[in-house]
Amino acid sequence: MDAFLISFGVIFVAELGDKSQLMALTFAARYPALPVLVGVALATAVVHAVSVVVGAAVAVNLPTRAINVAAGLAFFGFAAWTLRGDTLDEDEEARAAGRGRGQRSAVVAASTAFFLAELGDKTMLATVTLATSHGPWGTWAGSTLGMVAADALAILAGQRLARRFSARTVRVAAACAFVVFGLVLVASGLRD
Repeated sequence: MDAFLISFGVIFVAELGDKSQLMALTFAARYPALPVLVGVALATAVVHAVSVVVGAAVAVNLPTRAINVAAGLAFFGFAAWTLRGDTLDEDEEARAAGRGRGQRSAVVAASTAFFLAELGDKTMLATVTLATSHGPWGTWAGSTLGMVAADALAILAGQRLARRFSARTVRVAAACAFVVFGLVLVASGLRD
């Protein structure tokens, strides 16, 4: 349960202001919300399953102290990445808008675009990092549901939040959360 809750919280925060949320908003403008959310969930489940397997493999082969310090430093990097912000490049905008894709279903279009966008993204890397020191099932379930919840928020309430909070405010809050998680992990690694 700890792995689930930590992973849910970390990935939910990481996803705020991420390019995946921008894609969710774009897809929601073109397709009904439910098929977009199903596509996001399918892609996320697959990408995060791979992430957990990689993280678990790393955990088996490295000492816990080194993993905690490295994971803490990675979270500092995620904080910087979050402050920098994400934007969609032309290919990602085209996938989200459906240009050049024919008449595929919303689920297929959304899941394909999200799968490709998440490869190497900070939420994927954060999931790998979490899986090095937390249970694989809880990490997978928490990270998957955290990302889907954040993207559902973008789909259902993104326009209202954009009116109340600037993108910079969301990025700064997410970056602060990453710094806190990083400090906790580094302290834990140095204490062991």
